[in-house]
Amino acid sequence: MLVGYSSSSEEEEEEKGEEEDSEAAAPHRSCSPKCHKEEDDDGNDGCPARKKPKTEEQVPRTRLPLPGCLLAMFPEEVEPQTEDSALHGGRIRSFKHERGNWATYVYLPCETNAHTTKLHPPSTSYDHVFNLMICLVWFLLSTSDHPDEEFGELLEELLSLARARGVVLTPQEEFHLSLSQTVVLRHHWIQPFTQSLRAGLLHCKRFVCSAGRLRVYCNAERTRTFLGMEVCTGHAQLLDLVQAVDRTMTEFRLDTFYKDPSFHVSLAWCVGDMTGQVKECIQELQSLVDDHEEGPFLLRLDCVELRCRTGNKTFRFPLEP
Repeated sequence: MLVGYSSSSEEEEEEKGEEEDSEAAAPHRSCSPKCHKEEDDDGNDGCPARKKPKTEEQVPRTRLPLPGCLLAMFPEEVEPQTEDSALHGGRIRSFKHERGNWATYVYLPCETNAHTTKLHPPSTSYDHVFNLMICLVWFLLSTSDHPDEEFGELLEELLSLARARGVVLTPQEEFHLSLSQTVVLRHHWIQPFTQSLRAGLLHCKRFVCSAGRLRVYCNAERTRTFLGMEVCTGHAQLLDLVQAVDRTMTEFRLDTFYKDPSFHVSLAWCVGDMTGQVKECIQELQSLVDDHEEGPFLLRLDCVELRCRTGNKTFRFPLEP
């Protein structure tokens, strides 16, 4: 049998390799517990430190600043809206102001085109009807020479009498006849809302209506009281317009107009619920209207266009001739 023996050269190489391995491990074994503690405390005192991988130095990146116009479009903090009723004659909002909400209503403008008619005391029912027909025709075919001046004088007399009875009224800044409640529109609804209104009013005709009887109104929140002049002719045509406006309101899930509306032009207002106080002197105020120098006073409204006011924007919708 043959047996293989390792040569002396192979044994020398193995012994040399074992010595190199022991030398490589020697530093770790030779470190005392004290050395390990100091390494933990000081990092590298007395013991060789391990090499840390090199990291690339981070180069700081600079961003270009946003243009000022973009920063103004998206402010980080929006200043809260503060309401001071003293700046608005004591008036209070019907709903809280919120960014992006637009108060909106539809109305007929009133250019204070006034007219007076002279009614003779009727002797019979036939004479009464005849007088009314004559006055209506006369009213539709003619106007006063100075309607604005005449209307202004009457309004001043009404306010003066109300003040003498303890009711201080403020005249309206503008006169109009409302055809909708005040609703809230989001800004992105404005265009489709007005487009829907225009389509619904496309075939509505122009007409004339008049107002002559005073009535007292109060808003739903009971924060303002109004002295208004109620419409006496043109009621059916106004209802047709309201139906067209209500269709748009329903489309956008907004409140429609009142079921049994009292169409009127508000003449003056006061803060709070003063309905009882104004009603106490309403007969005296009506006497000023009926006993006008040239006959009972009538306020004429030439209904040639509707308007929609949303925020600070006004849209016009001409009616067909």
